[in-house]
Amino acid sequence: MSTHDLAVRAEGLVKRYGDVTALDRLDLAVPVGGILGLLGPNGAGKTTAVRILTTLLVPDEGRAVVAGHDVVDDPEAVRARIGLSGQYAAVDQDLTGRENLVMVGRLCRLGLRGARRRADELLDRFDLVDAADRPVKGYSGGMRRRLDLAGALVATPPVLFLDEPTTGLDPRSRLGMWDVIRELTAGGTTLLLTTQYLEEADQLARDVLVIDHGRAIARGTPDELKAMVGGERVEVVVPDRTRIGDAAAVLARFATDEVRTDAQTGLVSATVTGGAATLGDVIAALATAAVTVGEVGLRRATLDEVFLTLTGEPAGDGDTATETATDAAGQEVGA
Repeated sequence: MSTHDLAVRAEGLVKRYGDVTALDRLDLAVPVGGILGLLGPNGAGKTTAVRILTTLLVPDEGRAVVAGHDVVDDPEAVRARIGLSGQYAAVDQDLTGRENLVMVGRLCRLGLRGARRRADELLDRFDLVDAADRPVKGYSGGMRRRLDLAGALVATPPVLFLDEPTTGLDPRSRLGMWDVIRELTAGGTTLLLTTQYLEEADQLARDVLVIDHGRAIARGTPDELKAMVGGERVEVVVPDRTRIGDAAAVLARFATDEVRTDAQTGLVSATVTGGAATLGDVIAALATAAVTVGEVGLRRATLDEVFLTLTGEPAGDGDTATETATDAAGQEVGA
């Protein structure tokens, strides 16, 4: 892929805070109109990467280009072409929702009339019309997140950075935010999304980059990453625990790795290839062996399993406080 086809490109990014290396020669690329999910445990370097790409931090080494402009050499041009919604809603609590958006519009030089028109469009799009003239201090967490994302879209940026956009939201608000993100990407917006919600990356990202300790450790589509840890598993529950061994012997004929058994639950499982066709063959083989099964099914690997396999850590729940490093000035910088 040509560099001209990339909306975001980073090569060898390094960022240190004293003895802490937040980014360790990180490379990433997002094609124009593409979606990259940046996935990693707390302290992996996700937020640091976003802050460099959005010109809020300067890398110690490496280079990054966003929307055709170098983030160090031409930060103003980058800022004019991006939107950013951080981990915490960056809204003025004493202003109304409408006033917040109009203020952002004026800062983006839309003019008063243009800023008001754009604010009205976004308030409608994010279902905030009824609360538009209420102070933001009275908004729920979900409403603040929607308003923050609306603020990132005031200037209609071609590239959007979302740093854990659904952190702290209830399930209904999270689903609503997913719908908004899908609309944006369907309209051609390039998106880089950081998240600790594995389901979120699975639902939204066409491409996923897993990072740990500031380094990229895996990249691919969600399906490709799942295949790395065994894409499909046949699972069989055997009511007669004395036949578990027989069921395991049957599954071993189709398995690509060791068959797992659980004497307590009667569960016998194995990684396979071939999908539903293999499942049918397993069922037939179990019947031939006169092994009665209570349940049988084909389960695909989850991104949670990928995450655990690659990083050795379970995924965060999104509410865990992000680990931080402290720079020489004593400012807290998310890692």
